[in-house]
Amino acid sequence: MKLTVWTYEGPPHVGAMRVATAMKGLHYVLHAPQGDTYADLLFTMIERRNHRPPVTYTTFQARDLGSDTATLFKDAARDAVARFKPQAIIVGASCTAELIQDDPGGLAEALGLDIPVIPLDLPSYQRKENFGADETFYQIVKTLAKDQPKTPRISCNLLGATALGFRHRDDVEELTGLLADLGINVNVCAPLGATPADIARLPAAHFNVLMYPETGEQAARWLEKTYGQPFTKVVPIGVGATRDFIAEIGEITKKDLLIDESRLRLPWWTRSVDSTYLTGKRVFIFGDGTHVAAHARIARDEMGFEVVGIGCYNREMARPVRALAKEFGLEALITDDYLAVEEAIETLAPEMILGTQMERHIGKRLGIPCAVISAPVHVQDFPARYSPQMGFEGANVIFDTLIHPLVMGLEEHLLTMFREDFEFHDAAGASHHGGHAPKPVATEAVEDSAPVEVVEATGTDVMVWLADAEKELKKIPFFVRGKARRNTETYAASKGLQQISKDTLYEAKAHYAR
Repeated sequence: MKLTVWTYEGPPHVGAMRVATAMKGLHYVLHAPQGDTYADLLFTMIERRNHRPPVTYTTFQARDLGSDTATLFKDAARDAVARFKPQAIIVGASCTAELIQDDPGGLAEALGLDIPVIPLDLPSYQRKENFGADETFYQIVKTLAKDQPKTPRISCNLLGATALGFRHRDDVEELTGLLADLGINVNVCAPLGATPADIARLPAAHFNVLMYPETGEQAARWLEKTYGQPFTKVVPIGVGATRDFIAEIGEITKKDLLIDESRLRLPWWTRSVDSTYLTGKRVFIFGDGTHVAAHARIARDEMGFEVVGIGCYNREMARPVRALAKEFGLEALITDDYLAVEEAIETLAPEMILGTQMERHIGKRLGIPCAVISAPVHVQDFPARYSPQMGFEGANVIFDTLIHPLVMGLEEHLLTMFREDFEFHDAAGASHHGGHAPKPVATEAVEDSAPVEVVEATGTDVMVWLADAEKELKKIPFFVRGKARRNTETYAASKGLQQISKDTLYEAKAHYAR
């Protein structure tokens, strides 16, 4: 554990809270100090849920550490059951409370409550949020699932969707509709929207759809081992993956499955001449392992991008992401240090980033467009509208997500190129006003040889950009301008130059082209 300004994942108890908040009829009794109650805001402010998480905190204070904090926990658990009347409770400790070793599981069991009590042992200083969600869901399923006959019609369970998940709500709706079109019922969706009674019905399904390995794989594997339920391995994000997902379900159910693809917008566009503008664009992809793997395939096989960097922050997915990177001829970046990610992006100088809200901030600083494709995300990526990532409608949403930053980037570049045009320069006013546009204000001319910017180079040297070079640099697209500047300065330094002119800029371009 370390102090940081940003973090990709919270501690494990936040993962447990995501599961509890997703479910109904379940309550979480969390042994925690007052400061750990901040987690409520993640759901009410960022996800914009209309109710608080079903969590009771013991909220012990510093003065309580000299007395019996175990009694505080027992009182909180007893009061929570009496007040909220849940069907089951989960109990655990936050990272701070773990240090005082009160054993919430043992304390709750000693209360003799008449509902299931599920203790959580989440190692706060070794593991993180996604592990906490996965382990919590697994313990709930292991405790509550009961053997029962299969449903008369072929059915499946949707596993892994939680509160505070990236588009989880809409992915559930999209997959439910897709499966209905294939003639398959959804028996239970869990944890999102499920009650403890629903968890008991999980074994009635014929197979499981593992939507998010980060938060549902342990439960899926246990159900396969205990009740013989196979689970899907393909995550249906993207056109190709959705088709493979349907084929996989056909193999599991022994049925020939056909689906209407008329809603898809991406395939015809990638065959059009318009798509050639984006072919070969260099992209860097970082996020959780599941979304990174899906978007790497989309970027290369469906959009024609060149993937120049791949990485993930959740170490549980390190092995598959490293294997994927090897297929792309790359070395995966496995880190939860956003500064290491920023350094990698700055070094690779991609034309686009696919990442989390942190990479969005990095992109803003470096002048590189970014599309958010993975948690952690902020409020703008919890849209009120329907906006899935999975299935065919999810493919349409991703199509927009990837295209818009680059197309708007082209528009910005064109406006920059024509900034001094008689119609488009800054003083000309809006072009649609015609003759009513304000007249340009005369400005004092600047000599092309005048220095406009001073850049510190290596040692005590000073690098000066002349006005003609600076003017020419602005004609380079903004998403590669930073790399062009750095290359030119490196070239000038190697030649012992202290001033960069227009000629130096083109000499550097020719040098690196070779």
